[in-house]
Amino acid sequence: MSVSRRHFLAFAATSAAFAGLARANAQPAPGYRKEIAGYGPLVPDPAGVFDLPEGFSYKVVSKVGQPMDDGFLTPGKHDGMACFPDASDPDRVILIRNHEQRPSEPDRSAFGKDGALAAKLPAGKAYDLTSDKGLPMDGGTSTLVWDVKRQRLVTHHLSLIGTAVNCAGGRTPARTWLSCEETEMKAGEGGAKDHGWVFEVPADLRGVADPVPLTGMGRFKHEATATDPRTGIVYLTEDFADGFCLFYRYLPNDKAKLAAGGRLQALGFKDAPKGDSRNWDGRFWAIGDKRKTTWIDLEGVDNPHNDLRHRGHARGAAWFARGEGIYFGDGELYFTCTSGGPTKDGQVMRYRPSPREGRPGETDRPGEIELFLETGDRDVLFMPDNLAIAPNGHLFLCEDKYAGQNMLKAVTPKGQVYTVGRNAVVPALKNAPNTELAGVCFSPDGSTCFLNIYYPGMTIAITGPWAKLKA
Repeated sequence: MSVSRRHFLAFAATSAAFAGLARANAQPAPGYRKEIAGYGPLVPDPAGVFDLPEGFSYKVVSKVGQPMDDGFLTPGKHDGMACFPDASDPDRVILIRNHEQRPSEPDRSAFGKDGALAAKLPAGKAYDLTSDKGLPMDGGTSTLVWDVKRQRLVTHHLSLIGTAVNCAGGRTPARTWLSCEETEMKAGEGGAKDHGWVFEVPADLRGVADPVPLTGMGRFKHEATATDPRTGIVYLTEDFADGFCLFYRYLPNDKAKLAAGGRLQALGFKDAPKGDSRNWDGRFWAIGDKRKTTWIDLEGVDNPHNDLRHRGHARGAAWFARGEGIYFGDGELYFTCTSGGPTKDGQVMRYRPSPREGRPGETDRPGEIELFLETGDRDVLFMPDNLAIAPNGHLFLCEDKYAGQNMLKAVTPKGQVYTVGRNAVVPALKNAPNTELAGVCFSPDGSTCFLNIYYPGMTIAITGPWAKLKA
């Protein structure tokens, strides 16, 4: 999501959006078009939160301001999220959820409007403090335990704090969540430290994680990550509002210890150095086209001059249009480019790693990237952001569009799009945008889809007849 829109939303919406506004006050729902039947038409939600097809329902898992078990308050701006099985109970799952709070947003802080609850935080657990009040910065993560059998919240607590603009991230095979800062804020610009890092949060931790930046993954406007369970390589997206972004991978020295350093590289097209995947200025490629890749070593990844992407492109890396959600599936990964395509309405990329990915011999057997989907009809798909692969193999995509109601969409392996749900929350101010959806993920048994309504902040658990999909 662009910074400008987020600032607008901060003023345009209030927590009253979740106070049961009458649906009669809502603007007429915009049209949507499905390329296959999916689960059927959406039914308006009487509570005005989320519209779903017949037979589906949701429960609110938690929302902004709700007291947590550690004595802190649930922070706002619920963004990227992942789901892990709870090793201690087969009926439970663990959710780790990002909070894209800026350095100081007291109305949605874990510490209350006056910051008084910050005194409860153990020493050394905040990565950075604000320059004005000396309070922990409000960005970070919370961890929730949800009983999928009984559909109820068991516990929730703060698990990372003192970071800023924690947008999305990604789960790792080591049962950790990588939380990404989507900022290039420098020391002295509101705090004492540089920001724009990735932080690791263990899923089984029942407290606040040690805030250790994974500096080898670079300092830039991180969006999300996906880790190949076979190689341990971490792939990373970048989200600048101007759409001049790179796609990265991190080759860890020790895949079990990401903080031990590694090499950061950017993707280029083997046959088109400095290629432009966005299709903004002419048609670089069409849906279904595939290109062999090369990976370019990057230097100065701590990025002191905030120019890493431009240096990478100068060395041959390709441009991507606002890389956002990313998810690793069966030997391949998908990622969204929210403003890609001739109309800047969105693209989905598919990357298949080399059999020698990150190792000698890769040059002779390179990986391959494909333009999997490019939207040309806003009623079908408009500005896809966070994504996940559902148990049935379909991509579930969260929309982050600037106007109208944001939808939860799904895409079949053949690239056919259908609508799963719709954000029905009415903005507090007339003509304000309907906030983005984020953090889509599934319980391991496939029974529950978890989803975030970004602003002011709410997580819901969706259940229903997932097996009754109609092509």
